[in-house]
Amino acid sequence: MPTDRDPDLAGMRRNYVAAGLSEDDLAANWMTQLRRWLADAVRADLPEPNAMVLATAAADGRPSARTVLLKEYDETGLVFYTNYDSRKGSDLTANPRASLVFPWIGLSRQVVLTGDVSVLSREQSARYFSSRPRGSQLGAFASPQSQVIATRAELDDAWRRAELAHPDEIPLPPRWGGFRVAPLTVEFWQGQTDRLHDRLRYRRTDSGWLVERLAP
Repeated sequence: MPTDRDPDLAGMRRNYVAAGLSEDDLAANWMTQLRRWLADAVRADLPEPNAMVLATAAADGRPSARTVLLKEYDETGLVFYTNYDSRKGSDLTANPRASLVFPWIGLSRQVVLTGDVSVLSREQSARYFSSRPRGSQLGAFASPQSQVIATRAELDDAWRRAELAHPDEIPLPPRWGGFRVAPLTVEFWQGQTDRLHDRLRYRRTDSGWLVERLAP
């Protein structure tokens, strides 16, 4: 029968038995390696394989984290979209640095990335916005993201007003668009037995990218 007792957190552990990750396994660059592992996550049918935890810090250093979706990536960085007046948007405006984590627990893997953040051009953001479902486009207009609202009905009413205001094509909202995280480090983490996990990190230097092994 269900009880209100706390689970045994201290006793929760999983001994990872996946194949290890060696330097010889790595691609020549972080982007190709990320593409390989992302493809593995898709083939494994993991839920939301492009979901990544985004960690930011406000101007006073106070951190926050949330999950966002990777929508584009290339050698210049990883892209996600949001309301620029949201908490993450405000953090990144004041402190344009971030960390990203892909938590592919079903594969005993994670990717941890740190880097500098820039705002995408309006043209780039508009191209992506036009590809979104109409309901999502209206939601971007309706939601004052991260702001306190009184009730759910207030949000639903704002969505309906947006629908009436834009019966045809929906333009890009003025305070909505993309951010790009340009990586300085990209760590590929593979779970191993006895907590001796494999951690290989690409680190950008003045002379190019360096691969380092980190102790678990």
